[in-house]
Amino acid sequence: MHYRIEAADLHAHLYGVTLTIAQPTAEQRVSLPVWIAGSYMVREFAKQITGIRARQGQRAVSVQQLDKATWTIDCEADTPLTLHYQVHAHDDSVRTAWLTAQRGFFNGTSLCLQVEGKAEVPHYLELVADSFHPQDTTPKRAWQVATGLKPVKTDRQGFGTYVAADYDELVDCPVEMGTFWSASFQAGGIEHRFVVAGATPTFDGERLVRDAQKICETAIRFWHGHKRSTTPHKHYVFMLNAVANGYGGLEHRNSTALICNRADLPQINDSKSTDAKPSDGYTTLLGLISHEYFHTWNVKRLRPAEFARYDYTQENYTELLWFFEGFTSYYDDLLLRRAGLIDDAQYLKLLNKTINQVLQTPGRAVHSVAQSSFEAWTKYYRQDANSPNLTVSYYTKGALVALCLDLTLRQHGVKNHSVSLDDVMRALWARCCTGQHTGPMTEADVLAVLKELTGRSWATEFKAWVHGTRDLPLEKLLAAHGVKVQYDPAQLAQRLGLRVAQDHSLQIKTVLLGSTAHKAGFAPGDEWLGVEVTGQGAASPTSAWHLKKLDDLQLYAGAAKKVTALISRDRQLLRLSLRLPDAKTNSTWRLTIDNAKLLSRWLGL
Repeated sequence: MHYRIEAADLHAHLYGVTLTIAQPTAEQRVSLPVWIAGSYMVREFAKQITGIRARQGQRAVSVQQLDKATWTIDCEADTPLTLHYQVHAHDDSVRTAWLTAQRGFFNGTSLCLQVEGKAEVPHYLELVADSFHPQDTTPKRAWQVATGLKPVKTDRQGFGTYVAADYDELVDCPVEMGTFWSASFQAGGIEHRFVVAGATPTFDGERLVRDAQKICETAIRFWHGHKRSTTPHKHYVFMLNAVANGYGGLEHRNSTALICNRADLPQINDSKSTDAKPSDGYTTLLGLISHEYFHTWNVKRLRPAEFARYDYTQENYTELLWFFEGFTSYYDDLLLRRAGLIDDAQYLKLLNKTINQVLQTPGRAVHSVAQSSFEAWTKYYRQDANSPNLTVSYYTKGALVALCLDLTLRQHGVKNHSVSLDDVMRALWARCCTGQHTGPMTEADVLAVLKELTGRSWATEFKAWVHGTRDLPLEKLLAAHGVKVQYDPAQLAQRLGLRVAQDHSLQIKTVLLGSTAHKAGFAPGDEWLGVEVTGQGAASPTSAWHLKKLDDLQLYAGAAKKVTALISRDRQLLRLSLRLPDAKTNSTWRLTIDNAKLLSRWLGL
């Protein structure tokens, strides 16, 4: 298979793709994936394809579309077949494709048709340099290329031909193009490249590379100790797109595509000292880098049995995202601490945020993390105003399941031998990933490894924590490892059970099940106009007040226990009787260090 990729029209955001099939079958079928691995939602990439044409030699052959993403070509067998088509690329995310006069990016799942019956043969990708040099820009700067694909014949900028062993590898190696910032570093004896698009001139690339190197070294040491020659990748590429407002990442076998707020990048003026603590935004970015890099092992090689072979035509269901995403979410910040990039207080602050996110989600009482994993395609990735009442994130609660498992293991140990979740992860790697083979892994493998390491069954804990909906024993386990839980008054929105947008008006986005607002009759989409306050406790004899922001409610209600909320719904004015909660309702957790020595043992310092 040979794919020739060029810029058909930079300003129309069009890639031109020429696919040559050396030995097609008669009536050859081709299709484009409907989803991309790591992002569990059907995204219908084929909607961006236009004008598929086919030829065998000088003869045009007909193309018939069979369904939303599949075509059949009326061709002869074993005679070279050439397809040409265009793909519109203007989705500035890590999942699809993007093309302007300033930058190009694509995943193979958005551009490269899969040829039925040919998925296992080598796939070549050619990037045509001249087409990506806009003629109307001054000064003219040469674009560069960054990708995890293996080069065959490329120029100094990286344009030319690359090869993948099969279709899976082709679509698991995204391509970044443009006038990006670039630097390289070594970690564990492996060459790593970091490219950043959209950075400002004050961006501190040296600090980003220094910190990324620490993360990579810590992760490699976690999985392989001193046996670094056994790492599953021999080179790695970070592709970061810095934008005005955005966040996310998508893991690949030897690369990752990242997006962050431009303001969250480290700045030269903020990094004069190597001891300077990272800002909250930069810490979030470091956590994202850690998360996606950890996936190099956990999900790209150690993967669920259901992902042993991807089916790109439909949803691929698994109940194990709580492990592959949740446990990765547990380790992303923990490895930042072990790498010395944050201190104990900063780590607890990040963990604190995760705990409160889960405790503030009513869906945790109706949806287990196993169910949440299985239904990611329709619930986590297709969220609406009622999602917090229906489901719980397998990222956040999965991370807390990992926390409970780790702390329980550390608390009991085995015959004076300390056991931790670290040992479980490495044992699973040894059990399911040997040499160049990958997975598959099942929940039974996790339980078997736990029993091998501890001598007892963990089925009861898994039934309660993974398949159940009761709250996790967090407070007791944290206390045993030097962390105390204190309770702080919640913000007013949380006490009411609301998630709101406050711009020029007060808009209700979500009403949490069982909350004061739910009992009063609030609904998503309501505009909260004002309140009427009567009786003792009113702040003023005036009974009606206009609300510009939610905090105005406390000002106008005073000591009143009940108010009447004035609501606009579908241009109708409604009056809802609202009982005001006290300050102790829905209190939030605040983690504090109670025993630094115990905490240090847990954090692996």
